[in-house]
Amino acid sequence: MRHDEAHWHLGLILENTDQSPGAHSRVPLAECRSFSSTSSFGVLVRKVAREVDVEPRALAVRALLHLPRVASRTGWVTNWRVKREVEISAEQLGQDIQGARKFLPVGKFPLCDLAFEEIDSRRAVPVLSLLHYLRSARPGSRYFALVDPVHSLPVSLCSVCPLEWKRVGSQISTQFAIPRERVWDVSRVYSVDGAPPNAISSLLSRVRTYLRRSMSAADLLVTAVDPNLGFTGGSYRAANWQQWMTIQARPYVYEYRRYVTPRQLRERFGTSSLVELHAQYPGRFEQSKVRLLDSMIYCCSVNGETKVVPAQERRRLHR
Repeated sequence: MRHDEAHWHLGLILENTDQSPGAHSRVPLAECRSFSSTSSFGVLVRKVAREVDVEPRALAVRALLHLPRVASRTGWVTNWRVKREVEISAEQLGQDIQGARKFLPVGKFPLCDLAFEEIDSRRAVPVLSLLHYLRSARPGSRYFALVDPVHSLPVSLCSVCPLEWKRVGSQISTQFAIPRERVWDVSRVYSVDGAPPNAISSLLSRVRTYLRRSMSAADLLVTAVDPNLGFTGGSYRAANWQQWMTIQARPYVYEYRRYVTPRQLRERFGTSSLVELHAQYPGRFEQSKVRLLDSMIYCCSVNGETKVVPAQERRRLHR
């Protein structure tokens, strides 16, 4: 039995067995997203993270990716479901860290000691496929990283590729007169545990400088920030990116109760349509029911200053 199938069957068993006091009291998803140290979610995540020896924030993001599956339409989750998703996410994260260990630097280094490099997929893909919360890398990407001074292993890294998101590209072209083919997407960003402060914003700034000097085909960098996972866009703002628009969130999809991206579905099954997947594989797939928060689209001009778009002028894109 595959690992994800085993968790799926375990979940079916556990759903009717937890009778502990307070197990069926509820917590709002909004409270979990804030990751407050005083919230029940924050306390639980930090406790489990200590027990399993993983980084609390990474664990919180993975759990938040899966809580919408068990949330009510109005955004409430029972405490026992929160606990179960945190524990399953912690187990998977611990296994992924072990699998990625040889690709990660040992020790901590100050920001000034890290070198900026374009790295090949052999160094980048294992890290992103195991440790990024989406557990996947975007095919055809270029990878940039701040690497350690000992073995040149990535401390902070990102993937960059031509923008494929037609809805966002069309809006940028229409509203800002930037051709879609000149827009590049920062599709993945990851920093190891213990990365120095400001590592991500420094990496993003270095990527912009590199593209300006070496890639005449790029005029704009774009990325999506998902507030459902507690992300605020702070690292992008610190690197002088600006929020230009928002886009309606689509439901998260899960295979055997584990999150799967639409791209992964298309690559493996030839479709990301839940109707088609249900017909072919009854009971295997499901999607979140709660209304998710819109994603924030941040942009950065490769050449010159990035336009500031006031909140009242930011368009909300529909799927």
